[in-house]
Amino acid sequence: MSAVTIAALAGAPLTSWTSFRNGMVAVLGVLLGSQFNAEIFARIADWYVGLAGVAASSGLMVLLCALYYRKIGGYDRTSAYFSAIPGGLSEMMVLGEAMGGDARRISLSHGVRILTAVFLIAFYFRLFEGYQPIGLVGREASGVDWRDGLILAGCAVVGWPGARLLRIPAAQLVGPLALSAAAHLGGLVSAMPPGEIVAAAQVALGAAIGARFVGAGFRETWRIIVISIGAAFIMVAIAAIFALVLGEISGSSQTALFLALAPGGLAEMSIIALSFGTAAAFVSTHHIVRIILLVVVAPAIYRLLLDGGARRISRG
Repeated sequence: MSAVTIAALAGAPLTSWTSFRNGMVAVLGVLLGSQFNAEIFARIADWYVGLAGVAASSGLMVLLCALYYRKIGGYDRTSAYFSAIPGGLSEMMVLGEAMGGDARRISLSHGVRILTAVFLIAFYFRLFEGYQPIGLVGREASGVDWRDGLILAGCAVVGWPGARLLRIPAAQLVGPLALSAAAHLGGLVSAMPPGEIVAAAQVALGAAIGARFVGAGFRETWRIIVISIGAAFIMVAIAAIFALVLGEISGSSQTALFLALAPGGLAEMSIIALSFGTAAAFVSTHHIVRIILLVVVAPAIYRLLLDGGARRISRG
């Protein structure tokens, strides 16, 4: 992630192969689905608390960061709003552009948000909380028999296009994750993807984060980058405060709540949770709910309040 980001901002002749990246994300979806088992539902109250926190913290992030982008960043109203939504990078870019926003500015803002959140969260837990990465679980290739291998591959091959047909956000991750979770919960399979494939998927995902900055030379975009780093700090701080408060109230794991509420990407935050051995299924489920909630609700709110308000003012 670091190497590709630096190379992209320096103007290196890089390109991003989207199909390959999505294929690797599907592998991670299968891996995350393998973390679902009956035990994770033992403390169902944790999920209610976390899901309430997702809705409340996301709303506060959008409100404060939209104001921040408008007042400090000088963004137009539409770009500020869709840049401030902590989820669904591709969806927010498409929706924002369709409603008159600056697609490049929105895309860069979200790319910086994810990059900053991954750096802040990963290094904070390692340096200040003493977390030791356990390495992503995954058996060697020889440890997965042909039957398990076919089932796991089927979860990816069927889940991705199936979720896309249903127009589910983040289909390349959510579809394989859902099928893998169902297969593991149903006792159809207990294996996980081979460790070598998981490692390759991690590398591809990290490189893909950096590749979002291809064509965004630092000299031309430094102000957007700096402003977006500030917004990412605001979002991470909101997630941390909510995690601390909700953890105290409910007795839930504050670390798991923080990762579930953090403004990083679904795949990125889930992988961090998995590498630290911290309730990856809990974290990934909350991020899926957040993305679906924001993709459905945020455009409707924009049309109702912002766009509708502007029309009323112009008519007045």
